[in-house]
Amino acid sequence: MLTTLQTAYSDTRAADLAWTLGREPLPALAVLDLELAGAKVQLRLLGASHQVLLEEDRRTCSETVACLPGSSTPLPLGVAESLGDWDYEFAARVETLSEGSFAGRAQELLALVADHPHGLAGTFPGSPYAFTAMLAQRTEGQVRWRTWHAYPQEGQLVVTRTRVGARVPAAMS
Repeated sequence: MLTTLQTAYSDTRAADLAWTLGREPLPALAVLDLELAGAKVQLRLLGASHQVLLEEDRRTCSETVACLPGSSTPLPLGVAESLGDWDYEFAARVETLSEGSFAGRAQELLALVADHPHGLAGTFPGSPYAFTAMLAQRTEGQVRWRTWHAYPQEGQLVVTRTRVGARVPAAMS
């Protein structure tokens, strides 16, 4: 699903993104509710980026990646946490692209997510390449999602990927 977000595009930067786990639901500009083989996933586009809410078997996970005032946890390259009997893994990277490459990559990602039944993308008024896009799936008993946060004024694309699934017991030796 592709939507135009009804908010002004503020001149935020990729470096202003912060990551938090366990935050309460924030006001969203667009929401996509999914049912993925028993897991309820809510993809949420915020004015300042994204939030994913996951619920399965009375367990929950909330991931927020956004430019939020007062947030002091910068975007990490990687996180691995235990959430009860779930394992949570998060990874992020920043791609810096030339103007032409950025436009091509933005069009490619928006087309991929807009046509996907488990995808949500929002463009900000003022720039066709200022967007946040999200794509969720369930595979091998795990829920996974990827996100893309575009900052055309910097030529930067922040790419994240997350995996949440049941903890695999360590092998006995």
